[in-house]
Amino acid sequence: MAVTKKADDSAYRQFRRELETGNLGNLYIFHGEETYLRDHYLGELKKRLLTGGLDDFNYHALQGKDLSLRRLQETVDAMPMMSEHTFVVVTDYDMDRGGKEELLEFLSDLPEYVCLVFVYDVLEYKIDQRSKLAKLLKEKGLVVDFLRQDQNDLTGWIARRFRALGHEIGTEEAKYMIFLCGDLMTGLISEIEKVGAYAKEKRVTRQDIDAVATPQLDAVIFRLTDAVAEGNYDKAFSVLGDLLHLQEPPIRILSVLGKQVRQLYAACLAKKNGKGTTWLMELLGMRYSFPAEKLMRSARSFSISWCRRALIHCEKADLLLKSTVADGREVLTDLLLDMAVGEEV
Repeated sequence: MAVTKKADDSAYRQFRRELETGNLGNLYIFHGEETYLRDHYLGELKKRLLTGGLDDFNYHALQGKDLSLRRLQETVDAMPMMSEHTFVVVTDYDMDRGGKEELLEFLSDLPEYVCLVFVYDVLEYKIDQRSKLAKLLKEKGLVVDFLRQDQNDLTGWIARRFRALGHEIGTEEAKYMIFLCGDLMTGLISEIEKVGAYAKEKRVTRQDIDAVATPQLDAVIFRLTDAVAEGNYDKAFSVLGDLLHLQEPPIRILSVLGKQVRQLYAACLAKKNGKGTTWLMELLGMRYSFPAEKLMRSARSFSISWCRRALIHCEKADLLLKSTVADGREVLTDLLLDMAVGEEV
């Protein structure tokens, strides 16, 4: 069984400790998927460093695309005005460009008053961990990867955001919102605001979430397979029709549907062999329990043989879409009909 290795968040936790104690370094690399969290901590860092009221003089935001090392050096060397620190943020600076030795020399001797943060937003942060630069960054700075948050941290954050809007939300409802809308704070924040504005009562319900939140494709495909499990193919075709009406690419719908059938197959095998939700999460590399629990419940309505046949139908549909000029709508409709008939293949 494949066991998912927990992502290393030690640098993130160390940075939070440094921020809380005020014992900050002068070189950071910020990167990772969770841009909401990254931007939040950039703001907290700025508040911590610039306390003299002259932010315009001591805060410098630079774009890395056309930034010369000389310009960066001049900015860093500028003494703070009526403050102990200058704060320099450089976005998307390519450290693999020429002049690596000069960059090494520059980063190895930063002034004590400066806090220099390299932020990677559009440009991917990647560096050879065997290089001199990687060793220098490890010795002189802190490389912080803003990862997707785990379930407990994320449900706690959702609860705090709703409290700020005058509402309360239960743990199960928060888990459902993660399942429905995705697990990135950047996307969740707007959905929380919509639900908070819509909810009439203090306590947010699942009905409030369903009424206004925009579901991600994986959650919609769950609705489709739930309808199949119920034998309600009118509903299944309605869900498919809605996706196509929203101009979701057929190849993407098929990809997510195939993934869903594979997961259902795994859940059926887990059920047959007396395994539970934790086993399924580890097998499928899932971070959150809600979709795994939902899969285990759905598996009661499917047989292993049905899942096998459905997988073969999905593979045939995938081959048809990728190797011919077949109409994607027709391919998906035929696939759903094949699942409904449950014929042997």
